[in-house]
Amino acid sequence: MLLFLWHIWIFNSLNLDWLRRRLEKRIYIPLPSFESRKSLISINLRTVEVATDVNIDEVARRTEGYSGDDLTNVCRDASMNGMRRKIAGKTRDEIKNMSKDDISKDPVAMCDFEEALVKVQKSVSPSDIERHEKWMAEFGSA
Repeated sequence: MLLFLWHIWIFNSLNLDWLRRRLEKRIYIPLPSFESRKSLISINLRTVEVATDVNIDEVARRTEGYSGDDLTNVCRDASMNGMRRKIAGKTRDEIKNMSKDDISKDPVAMCDFEEALVKVQKSVSPSDIERHEKWMAEFGSA
Protein backbone atom coordinates (compact mmCIF):
# COMPACT_ATOMS: atom_id res chain seq x y z
CA MET A 1 0.00 0.00 0.00
CA LEU A 2 1.38 3.38 -1.00
CA LEU A 3 -0.36 6.63 -0.10
CA PHE A 4 0.75 9.96 -1.53
CA LEU A 5 -0.12 12.81 0.82
CA TRP A 6 1.20 16.14 -0.39
CA HIS A 7 4.94 15.32 -0.31
CA ILE A 8 4.83 12.47 2.18
CA TRP A 9 4.91 8.81 1.18
CA ILE A 10 3.66 6.25 3.63
CA PHE A 11 4.69 2.65 2.95
CA ASN A 12 3.11 -0.49 4.25
CA SER A 13 5.87 -2.08 6.30
CA LEU A 14 4.78 -5.57 5.20
CA ASN A 15 5.81 -4.93 1.61
CA LEU A 16 9.50 -4.00 1.92
CA ASP A 17 10.47 -6.13 -1.10
CA TRP A 18 8.20 -4.02 -3.27
CA LEU A 19 9.82 -0.87 -1.89
CA ARG A 20 13.35 -2.21 -2.38
CA ARG A 21 12.63 -2.97 -6.05
CA ARG A 22 11.38 0.57 -6.68
CA LEU A 23 14.19 2.53 -5.06
CA GLU A 24 16.94 2.99 -7.59
CA LYS A 25 19.79 3.31 -5.13
CA ARG A 26 20.40 3.40 -1.44
CA ILE A 27 23.90 4.55 -0.62
CA TYR A 28 25.45 4.34 2.83
CA ILE A 29 27.61 7.35 3.59
CA PRO A 30 29.56 6.84 6.81
CA LEU A 31 29.79 9.52 9.48
CA PRO A 32 32.61 12.02 8.95
CA SER A 33 36.10 11.21 10.22
CA PHE A 34 38.05 13.54 12.50
CA GLU A 35 39.66 15.33 9.52
CA SER A 36 36.32 15.58 7.73
CA ARG A 37 34.67 17.02 10.84
CA LYS A 38 37.42 19.66 11.08
CA SER A 39 36.81 20.59 7.43
CA LEU A 40 33.03 20.70 7.86
CA ILE A 41 33.33 22.89 10.95
CA SER A 42 35.67 25.27 9.11
CA ILE A 43 33.31 25.42 6.13
CA ASN A 44 30.37 26.21 8.42
CA LEU A 45 32.33 29.00 10.09
CA ARG A 46 33.70 30.67 6.96
CA THR A 47 31.14 33.51 7.04
CA VAL A 48 31.37 34.03 10.81
CA GLU A 49 33.99 35.85 12.85
CA VAL A 50 35.70 33.31 15.11
CA ALA A 51 37.46 34.21 18.38
CA THR A 52 41.09 33.21 18.85
CA ASP A 53 40.21 30.82 21.70
CA VAL A 54 38.23 28.50 19.40
CA ASN A 55 40.04 25.19 18.99
CA ILE A 56 38.64 23.49 15.88
CA ASP A 57 40.53 20.28 16.71
CA GLU A 58 38.86 20.14 20.13
CA VAL A 59 35.40 20.76 18.65
CA ALA A 60 36.04 18.04 16.05
CA ARG A 61 37.23 15.64 18.75
CA ARG A 62 34.12 16.27 20.85
CA THR A 63 31.78 15.72 17.88
CA GLU A 64 32.73 12.08 17.24
CA GLY A 65 29.60 10.35 15.90
CA TYR A 66 27.97 13.57 14.66
CA SER A 67 26.67 13.72 11.10
CA GLY A 68 27.42 16.59 8.72
CA ASP A 69 23.98 18.02 9.45
CA ASP A 70 24.61 17.75 13.20
CA LEU A 71 27.87 19.68 12.76
CA THR A 72 26.06 22.40 10.83
CA ASN A 73 23.55 22.67 13.68
CA VAL A 74 26.36 22.90 16.26
CA CYS A 75 28.06 25.71 14.32
CA ARG A 76 24.79 27.54 13.72
CA ASP A 77 23.82 27.32 17.38
CA ALA A 78 27.28 28.44 18.53
CA SER A 79 27.21 31.42 16.16
CA MET A 80 23.84 32.53 17.55
CA ASN A 81 24.94 32.44 21.21
CA GLY A 82 26.55 35.89 21.14
CA MET A 83 23.33 37.44 19.88
CA ARG A 84 21.32 35.51 22.47
CA ARG A 85 23.51 36.96 25.24
CA LYS A 86 23.05 40.50 23.90
CA ILE A 87 19.26 40.32 23.79
CA ALA A 88 18.78 38.35 27.02
CA GLY A 89 16.55 40.20 29.46
CA LYS A 90 15.61 42.93 26.97
CA THR A 91 12.08 43.76 25.93
CA ARG A 92 10.87 43.42 22.36
CA ASP A 93 11.08 47.21 21.91
CA GLU A 94 14.63 47.35 23.27
CA ILE A 95 15.66 44.61 20.85
CA LYS A 96 13.98 46.42 17.94
CA ASN A 97 15.92 49.58 18.77
CA MET A 98 19.30 47.82 18.82
CA SER A 99 21.40 48.26 15.70
CA LYS A 100 22.37 45.22 13.68
CA ASP A 101 26.03 45.86 14.52
CA ASP A 102 25.29 45.89 18.25
CA ILE A 103 23.64 42.49 18.03
CA SER A 104 26.12 40.72 15.77
CA LYS A 105 29.50 42.11 16.87
CA ASP A 106 30.73 39.27 19.09
CA PRO A 107 32.85 36.60 17.42
CA VAL A 108 32.01 32.96 18.07
CA ALA A 109 33.99 31.82 21.12
CA MET A 110 34.84 28.39 22.50
CA CYS A 111 32.26 28.88 25.28
CA ASP A 112 29.63 29.22 22.52
CA PHE A 113 30.64 25.80 21.19
CA GLU A 114 30.52 24.34 24.70
CA GLU A 115 26.91 25.54 25.05
CA ALA A 116 26.00 24.36 21.56
CA LEU A 117 27.39 20.88 22.21
CA VAL A 118 25.13 20.57 25.25
CA LYS A 119 22.06 21.50 23.17
CA VAL A 120 22.80 19.74 19.88
CA GLN A 121 23.03 15.98 20.26
CA LYS A 122 23.97 13.30 17.72
CA SER A 123 21.11 12.36 15.44
CA VAL A 124 22.57 9.01 14.37
CA SER A 125 22.55 6.17 16.87
CA PRO A 126 24.79 3.10 16.80
CA SER A 127 21.72 1.02 15.89
CA ASP A 128 21.12 3.29 12.85
CA ILE A 129 24.68 2.69 11.69
CA GLU A 130 24.35 -1.06 12.26
CA ARG A 131 21.09 -1.15 10.27
CA HIS A 132 22.65 0.71 7.31
CA GLU A 133 25.77 -1.45 7.36
CA LYS A 134 23.59 -4.57 7.41
CA TRP A 135 21.62 -3.25 4.41
CA MET A 136 24.86 -2.59 2.52
CA ALA A 137 26.18 -6.07 3.31
CA GLU A 138 22.92 -7.69 2.22
CA PHE A 139 21.88 -5.59 -0.78
CA GLY A 140 24.81 -3.35 -1.72
CA SER A 141 24.46 0.20 -2.96
CA ALA A 142 22.82 -0.46 -6.31
